[in-house]
Amino acid sequence: MCGIVGYVGKRPAQSILVDGLKRLEYRGYDSAGIILVSDGGLWACKSVGKIASLVEKLGDDAHGSVQGIAHTRWATHGEANIQNCHPHLSQDGSIALVHNGIIENFRAIIAWLAQRGVVYQGENDSAVLALLVGYLYRGDLAEAVRQSLQMVEGTFGIAVVSREHPNVIVAARRGSPLVIGRGDGEYFVASDLSAIIGHTNKLIYLEDGQMAIITPDMHVVTTLDNKHVDAQIVEVDMTLDMIEKEGFDHFMLKEIYEQAEAVRRTLAGRVKSGLHSIHLRCLENGFPKHVKRIDSIKILACGTSWHAGLIGAILMERILRIPVTCEQASEFRYRDPYLPANTLCIAISQSGETEDTKAGLKLAKELGGYTLGIVNVVGSSIARMVDGGVYMHAGPEIGVASTKSFACQVVALSILNLGLAKFMDERQPLSDGTQRISDKDFDKIVGELIKLPEYIQQVLDGVGGQAGIIDQIAQEFYGQDHSLFLGRGYLFAAAYEAALKMKEISYIHAEGYSAAEMKHGPIALIDENMPVVVIAPQDVEQSITYSKIVSNTQEVAARHGRIIAVVSKGDTDIRRLAEWVIEIPKTVGHLTPVLVLAALQLLAYRTAVLRGKDPDKPRNLAKSVTVE
Repeated sequence: MCGIVGYVGKRPAQSILVDGLKRLEYRGYDSAGIILVSDGGLWACKSVGKIASLVEKLGDDAHGSVQGIAHTRWATHGEANIQNCHPHLSQDGSIALVHNGIIENFRAIIAWLAQRGVVYQGENDSAVLALLVGYLYRGDLAEAVRQSLQMVEGTFGIAVVSREHPNVIVAARRGSPLVIGRGDGEYFVASDLSAIIGHTNKLIYLEDGQMAIITPDMHVVTTLDNKHVDAQIVEVDMTLDMIEKEGFDHFMLKEIYEQAEAVRRTLAGRVKSGLHSIHLRCLENGFPKHVKRIDSIKILACGTSWHAGLIGAILMERILRIPVTCEQASEFRYRDPYLPANTLCIAISQSGETEDTKAGLKLAKELGGYTLGIVNVVGSSIARMVDGGVYMHAGPEIGVASTKSFACQVVALSILNLGLAKFMDERQPLSDGTQRISDKDFDKIVGELIKLPEYIQQVLDGVGGQAGIIDQIAQEFYGQDHSLFLGRGYLFAAAYEAALKMKEISYIHAEGYSAAEMKHGPIALIDENMPVVVIAPQDVEQSITYSKIVSNTQEVAARHGRIIAVVSKGDTDIRRLAEWVIEIPKTVGHLTPVLVLAALQLLAYRTAVLRGKDPDKPRNLAKSVTVE
């Protein structure tokens, strides 16, 4: 969503802020703006559209400012125009503010201000917050911010400057992430680590309900009710080159090709062949102390993470022999859910900041659920909310459409499943005394996990490149407006995710279905022009649904649908029905979607490029959905 970057120090602020905005572009935005504090005044520049247009308006770094705040906006309240673009000013123009989140009671605040002579007739909630801070200011900027936020209902990550307080930035958060970076005689504030990692790796992650006052030489962190907080400075292992394109045309393409290495990092130190064990700190330290048994599991996630969770739910229910469901967090939080005793809730989010997932997780905790998280961003909100968790270690994912995160989420769920099987065998043995998973089957999955990076690379090497089969398929079908993706079992979730990738970056209408459900409606859409991607690789477990999907494919062929089949190497049954065939290696069933998506992510990417779309910045989308 929206992005914040701020700087106070001794270097020219404009270039640092603009560079930070460029590194926040991947989050999605429709306008951008900057405020520089200079010579006792505030100098503003705003622009609708790309950051390049803001840079053109800014001109050279000529204001001599060493302090400022900047913002990329993704419209929620009010259309994308200069008036609604951040930063926003107080009524007298002495205070400027940038804000991520939503002020839910902004209309009530408008009415409260109007009674006191401060009139606002727009629709932007952030502008109202700036007016409120300005009205409450009585010489102490931090106190004005604190009083304002105590009146606010909703979510916020804010940074505030004032012409009366040079060399001071006040930042605060509730429900929207903020990180403070410390340098040598300088400080940074940002909503996303990528905006400042080129300048420092010494970070303070603000918690919900905390506020920071920063100057070039110091920081003070308090709660919003002004209690001192001893904030910890942590050093992160991330470098600027990790978020560069490194010769690829787009971040999405780079991240597709990073999947093998990303999976290796997820596996590192956690699995080793032949030991019949998994090493997960979340099951070894802290979490087990208060968990006597687990009788059911709910997985909470949104979007791509939900699709990965669907795979995890099937796997866990099969192995752990308890009820497991994967819930769309956005629905879970509003339907008055029931959590039985001894329920484990697993929240999945690449960013760790997905608002609906955070809210669902909070509700699960209130209902007494044990909680684990699967996230990629160290120090993120979900990582701090849960009892324990698994960091994916996928590395930065800049492309809006998740690619390597899906692979790492499936792998993390696989590892967690194995760990939980051993954990539960110790705490709550099955009534017949058998293991939930035999040592033989345990080692088979571990062996396939270890081989998975090599399999991913085989897929990308086999289908990629300008002359590869993926490029040929994209050339054939990029002009179509509709497509279907069909799968069964674990591959039903893969069909969902593959369709999502196609629609979100190429803007081709794509739908994922269980192949079994095709006869319940979607078959009416199939004609000689409809591309139908049949996801039907066999796995080493010899899935019983394979023969069923062969029959489903025959039904598509009988209606002259144009079949693109994803199959295992050596397949003959579906190959004879398909116009185009993509081959992948065989592996265990729940890991097969990772290989399928390596190919179909690339198909979506090639299709988008051929249609003249920017796959890194799909319209109307943002990397992290931090507001409802």
